Amino acid sequence: MEVQTKTRGTVTVDDAHIITFPNGLFGFEEYHRYALIEAEYEPFFWLQSLDEQQLAFILVDPFLIAKDYELDVDDKTLSEIEIDTPADVIVFAIVTVPASGGPVTANLQGPLVINRKNNQALQVILANTHWTTKHNILKALKEGKK
Repeated sequence: MEVQTKTRGTVTVDDAHIITFPNGLFGFEEYHRYALIEAEYEPFFWLQSLDEQQLAFILVDPFLIAKDYELDVDDKTLSEIEIDTPADVIVFAIVTVPASGGPVTANLQGPLVINRKNNQALQVILANTHWTTKHNILKALKEGKK
């Protein structure tokens, strides 16, 4: 599938990388279909809206930046996207790169959970207040919290 992206022009994306958020993302509930695209720099990915070319998010695997990261999501919530087993789950955190030059952060309190079998996804809010919406990625990597 040809996808018009915010930052890379037109790219070809395999249908297996088309993700559907039945409820959208928080603050972007009207947008449901996205393409998951590898970014130019590892370990990041782009989540590019298929409905709005100017809407794209940078993602990172939260387990790469927080070695003790845990998701405690109830089975009822996971059943919304037909998760049957933890092996079906892919998790990403949305990255914020401030225009002001401040720290690059990841939202570990509101991760994206993707069912790798059917590409249905949702964003959850974790009850554990240990995780924040502004987890400093570079600081965590420098401290060895790989």
